[in-house]
Amino acid sequence: MTLAEYQQLASRTMNPTLGRSEQLSHGLFGLCGEVGEIHSLFQKEYQGHDYTDEHLLKEIGDCLWMLAEICTAKGMSLEDAGITNIEKLKARFPEGFEVKRSLHRAEGDI
Repeated sequence: MTLAEYQQLASRTMNPTLGRSEQLSHGLFGLCGEVGEIHSLFQKEYQGHDYTDEHLLKEIGDCLWMLAEICTAKGMSLEDAGITNIEKLKARFPEGFEVKRSLHRAEGDI
């Protein structure tokens, strides 16, 4: 499945009563919550709870759904977000990760 196909399928389950601004907020708030759930999976291991890769994968999927909602609300594509990110990383780390380049970014590198 491509990111474009995923985004299209995920959009079928977005709340159709929300306007674009509300979709954006819902996606942002939901993403924060889902990242918190991933955090809790690892934190709860210290309390004796079981951890499974299957549970982690489901939570990562929930994060991806929220990112798809944010992109859809803004008229953007997940695919363009991925391409833009890889281009940024190639420019920042042309030979692969280097601590020096991470600590001392070029002006305008966000």
